[in-house]
Amino acid sequence: MRNLLNFLARHHNLIIFLILEGIAFYMLSAGNSYQNSHLLNSVRGVTRGFDQKIYNTRSYLSLRQMNEKLAEENTALKNVIRKPAYGANVPFSSVDDTINNQQYTHTSAAVVKNSMNRQKNFFTINKGILQGIQVNMAVISPSGVAGVVVGSSKNFSVAMSLLNLDFKLSARIRSNGYYGSLGWDGKDYQYAILNEIPQHVNVNVGDTIEATGFSAIFPEGTLIGTVSDYEKKGGDFYRIKVLLMTDFKKLHFVDVVGNLKKKEQLDLEKIYQ
Repeated sequence: MRNLLNFLARHHNLIIFLILEGIAFYMLSAGNSYQNSHLLNSVRGVTRGFDQKIYNTRSYLSLRQMNEKLAEENTALKNVIRKPAYGANVPFSSVDDTINNQQYTHTSAAVVKNSMNRQKNFFTINKGILQGIQVNMAVISPSGVAGVVVGSSKNFSVAMSLLNLDFKLSARIRSNGYYGSLGWDGKDYQYAILNEIPQHVNVNVGDTIEATGFSAIFPEGTLIGTVSDYEKKGGDFYRIKVLLMTDFKKLHFVDVVGNLKKKEQLDLEKIYQ
């Protein structure tokens, strides 16, 4: 209290001036409509200036995130050798991959519904049978694996998300070629688990995990994620935690991929299995 009284005593002239100035401005604006409107316009101009500066600052701070996203998309495009176009009526386009001797069809689609809070998640895309979508086609986000088509109507399709306990994918460590089975454990939407990698294999945090192509659904080399952590979980194999490339909370546009030679491959394999 003593400090407050000392402050008022030292600055009483300034305080009285500010009070009188405020009363003068109030009387001037309240008693004169022209002055009132002029004062309001001045205040609004200052406010708009501050808002614009705040907007510009936020836009600048988001540039890094936007650039990182563009870099991820470019990397994904190079790995799956495709050129997506996100128009609603873009037909399938064929891409010959002479390295793997496979031929794929590609079409883009938009995700119109997506679940993430269940043990068995699915998402819906805005293309179906009329646009050439079929069951067991791969669905790839701009960053990596997203899911597999499990059902289609004329103009819509439902895909089993990677975030589904029933989703299994043959995946390998790019640096050494060792492969195993990848699936989701139902916990964190950002991570999947890679099993069946022998413990004598050299595994490092940050190693790239990609699809093997053994299923004839996902093109070989399609990105999945990176090694986040690993542990020896009994037996002779690692339990590898994989940070997924696809951010399912931002899943919007996807690429639907079909292997034109899948039936031939699977029919031949059935004879000997």
